Amino acid sequence: MRPFLIIGAVCGLTLAVAGARAASDASHFADADNAALADHGGELYQTYCGGCHGRRLQGQALWQLKDQYVGRRAPPHDATGHTWQHADENLFHMTKYGRFAAAPADIKSYMPAFEHTLSDDDMVAILAFIKSRWPTGIRASQSMLNPGFRGMPADADKVEWTLPPNCTASIQRWSESQQSSAKPEPAAPSERR
Repeated sequence: MRPFLIIGAVCGLTLAVAGARAASDASHFADADNAALADHGGELYQTYCGGCHGRRLQGQALWQLKDQYVGRRAPPHDATGHTWQHADENLFHMTKYGRFAAAPADIKSYMPAFEHTLSDDDMVAILAFIKSRWPTGIRASQSMLNPGFRGMPADADKVEWTLPPNCTASIQRWSESQQSSAKPEPAAPSERR
């Protein structure tokens, strides 16, 4: 009986840790389908982000150019940029701290940190606004970077959409997820004859 109690306690602890981790991940998920959240984020975006990233999310001119100003020009947040190539948690971290968590410490970022200017909820609202402006294909691709494909548009399987031509990794992830959900389970040994 005692081994079952130990196993049960370990499983319970594991589930509690996983639940806490999911809750912390969920707190930074930007729900683009929540109209009130996206509207609030739109107001904040115009105040805090639009000056650099463009009022229409278009970014600054020549943002892709590699010259002495590389990194100083703000990229677009519309479908022409690369914002959609990052998971919500990474976008939240960039907004809050002005850099991606995985970025080397010696890399200079010109993105201002909003840690002391905006609340976490306001940052998530801004991200929801940005995502709400993307076409279905971009939203579907970006959602594949989130745990459990969180943020997949509800109509992704009902409307025709395509991914950008440079999105081969997302196409592969999507195809694999569709194949794994469509694969029949192998027959049990007693059923094989």
